[in-house]
Amino acid sequence: MPELTPQEKEFLDQLIAQIRLHIAEEDFGVAELAGEMNMSRSNLLRKVKKITNLSVSQFINQLRLERAMELLRNGSGNVSEVSHQVGFNSPSYFIKCFREFYGYPPGEVGKRTESVMEEDSVQPVAKLSNRKWILASVGGVLLVVLGLIWISRDYFAEKLTREKSIVVLPFKNDSADSSNVYLINGLMEATLNNLQKIKDLRVLSRTSAEKYRGSNKSIPEMADELNVNYLVEGSGQKVGDKIVLNIQLIDGTKDRHLWSKQYRREVSDIFALQQEISKDIAKEIQAVITPEEKSRIEKEPTDNLKAYDSFMKGLELLNKGGDGNLLESVRFFEEAIQEDNKFALAYACAGMAFYYYDIFRAEKVHLDQLGAYADNAMLYDPSLGESLIAKAMYYLLKKEYSQALPFLEKGLEYRPNSSLIIGLLADFYANHLPDTEKYLEYALKGVQLDAGSSDSVATSYFYLRLGNALIQTGFVEESSHYIDKSLDYFSGNLYSRYVKAFISYAQDSDLGHTRQLLKIEFDKDTSRFDILQDLGKVSYYLRDYDSAYYYYERFNRFREQNNLNVYVHENMLIGVVYEQVGKMGEGRKFIESYRDYLDRDQTIYKNLGLTMYYAHEGDFKKALEHFRLFGKEDNIQYWIILFLNKDPMADKLKNHPEFKEIWEGVEEKFWRHNTETRARLEEQGLM
Repeated sequence: MPELTPQEKEFLDQLIAQIRLHIAEEDFGVAELAGEMNMSRSNLLRKVKKITNLSVSQFINQLRLERAMELLRNGSGNVSEVSHQVGFNSPSYFIKCFREFYGYPPGEVGKRTESVMEEDSVQPVAKLSNRKWILASVGGVLLVVLGLIWISRDYFAEKLTREKSIVVLPFKNDSADSSNVYLINGLMEATLNNLQKIKDLRVLSRTSAEKYRGSNKSIPEMADELNVNYLVEGSGQKVGDKIVLNIQLIDGTKDRHLWSKQYRREVSDIFALQQEISKDIAKEIQAVITPEEKSRIEKEPTDNLKAYDSFMKGLELLNKGGDGNLLESVRFFEEAIQEDNKFALAYACAGMAFYYYDIFRAEKVHLDQLGAYADNAMLYDPSLGESLIAKAMYYLLKKEYSQALPFLEKGLEYRPNSSLIIGLLADFYANHLPDTEKYLEYALKGVQLDAGSSDSVATSYFYLRLGNALIQTGFVEESSHYIDKSLDYFSGNLYSRYVKAFISYAQDSDLGHTRQLLKIEFDKDTSRFDILQDLGKVSYYLRDYDSAYYYYERFNRFREQNNLNVYVHENMLIGVVYEQVGKMGEGRKFIESYRDYLDRDQTIYKNLGLTMYYAHEGDFKKALEHFRLFGKEDNIQYWIILFLNKDPMADKLKNHPEFKEIWEGVEEKFWRHNTETRARLEEQGLM
């Protein structure tokens, strides 16, 4: 480690002083420290990383643990009291972090004091050499504390970031009776669901595991493909009224069996069995289970075994998907509800079945039933993740998007590893309440939890979502990588090629090339009215108004013939094109319909739309007023940066000094946010 400069030493002095000032505050993290240091988050991250080779979060936690050691050695409280004094409101999590940092639990500090002091007095130079960067920056009291550290900074960084990632592979049915498959699959699903409630774990989705059912791949191959450390294998059978289940926990990288156990239980003990399996697995890989998580794991969904048996049959069909299976699953969920009319999980899953059945249908024939099931699920268990999901799905299907968000966020709190909720949140921030950073964050989290299903087409669309999220946030090369990956899984994914056409513009700034790529995709499927409107838009940006009119005219005929109220937000451009080719009356109608749309628009782009509207109308004062307001918005899409200066409507504003100043600020903010987003996501291990 190179010697620190005087400026770096002074910076660390200030940094440590601020952390120690707020050390008892659990919520004092990166953002709060950056504020106290009067620095941007990204600058703080870079500077701390350069000097200490630690992330800011690791640095803060390290100082918390060092202060904890000082308090414990001075007898300033018991373990629980000290954990709160250094900002750990969960004593169990404090014990975990302390053990990983020092190599022994905090309760043993008093027993080890004498031996540690003897070791320090014999070899002080060797003991402290790994911590030179911090010794140069603190006073005598902290030097004494740091002299007690048994392990190096590099070891701490590795331990603190070590990931507990796990996948539960499909359980095998050892019974000759194939009718018991739903029971064994249900046990696998319950094990997975219980583990997904533990925030200290990264638990892959069921669809990620399902593609390995019957696979001949080796454990290391599966671990590498799924990017996990641990794999759970299981097999079982039902013998009379007994369940025999064999579970193994395997270290994926070393192909080494860490633990195995056979469970023999009465069918009547099925819930206790499910809880025991998940707790045993979590204990073996030293995952911290909070009291709230423990309570959710131990909560039995029903006390009626006949109801639960019907539920598992319905769950098997729900997971298979397809219209027929979805409707049949509801029949079994109804059977379960007839046996136990307070069975919240059965109500929730029945609602989800109807959501999947109706989601792509123009007429939502089961909306009311979905709402009724969701209400009953919430009535009987409002803390059940599935209840919250069903309620959110009801609002999503009803297009009351703002009502859905609280249920999704609370559901994720209860089910932090739910790839279903994370996927719904990603789509929410992509389509309903646009927010590029949140869209990207949830898309990346989805990648960590869902390694793709056995269906290559589904996996292709999964990577399309991530590629789209990346390009909207300005990560061009990363986006191109995932869009190509999407096409590797399914070369016929027309939407990936559609996005790829616009990525090409971000790479070569050639609108003519973009239009050519869009034309190729449209020729493959001339029913793609979405591409038609983009062909019109790109032609508009090229100021090729005749071509733009040709495409927009075809697009409008399609909207009218099919009675579609879509792409209303494009009506301003359409109206301007119509005016440019002499269709003044028709153009005016489109422009006024766009103005009406803006009155209802709740997105961050409303003021930009009003800017363009008033610029077209020649009211530059109002245009600049709204552009000023738009300049205050965050998380705008990269498409604005790429295309606003190409928009003919902005021509009369571009040379205005205030417009230039605001636009420079918009661009600067976008790229600063891009840098900060990368830093935040890297710190979370998402990029």
